[in-house]
Amino acid sequence: MSTAAEQGEAQRRILNRLKRARGQLNAVIDAVEAGGDCRTVVTQLAAVSSALDRAGFAVISSAMRDCATDAADADADAVATAGGTDRLTFDELEKLFLSLS
Repeated sequence: MSTAAEQGEAQRRILNRLKRARGQLNAVIDAVEAGGDCRTVVTQLAAVSSALDRAGFAVISSAMRDCATDAADADADAVATAGGTDRLTFDELEKLFLSLS
């Protein structure tokens, strides 16, 4: 299982992403209330959507890490790739997963 420090760091990163999204959403609301132009509103809205997607992926990734760590304790904290010779650390696996967003 992940250590409390790792879980706390993951939660901190997720909260930072969500707070950033909240700030972006506030900017969208302000732009709409001020009658901002369509391009600005849509651009800011796309940023909010992306930030929320990334936060969601981070939540899922954190859960995957916890589950995978539990299963891999006997396997030196690594996951075998399809070729079976190269090994990814969980940090590399998480980075790859987050790049899908």
